[in-house]
Amino acid sequence: MTRLIVRLLINAVALWLTTLIVPGVKVVPFAPADTLAWVLTYLLVAIIFGVVNGVIGNFIRIVAFPIYILTLGLIALVVNSLLLLLVSWISSLIGFGLHVDGFWWGVLGALVLALISWLIGILLRPLVGTDRRR
Repeated sequence: MTRLIVRLLINAVALWLTTLIVPGVKVVPFAPADTLAWVLTYLLVAIIFGVVNGVIGNFIRIVAFPIYILTLGLIALVVNSLLLLLVSWISSLIGFGLHVDGFWWGVLGALVLALISWLIGILLRPLVGTDRRR
């Protein structure tokens, strides 16, 4: 359970940093722009991103495994950007959340998001450790 919460926080922080770096990726808060609304919006978008990435992303990666081999993994950029666009569409249905301006902003946003979450995960790995019971 600890790893799930830490992963959620890592995704939320990585998403926040991505919106600061990539101008075509924005987050719209659900309430007047106070700090709590921003934090809750980033956490909600991180939850949506985790569910989409965990369910639909894994299914796509399994089905498209031969294409991953043929393109030496470069198709992952396209798949991740499409998943980011899907999260943008889902959050637009609820009226707030992630907004991606287009496919190429999605590609850049997915690349930056992956790099930032990877770096934060490496930095926090010694602090969290493993969640296995002995």
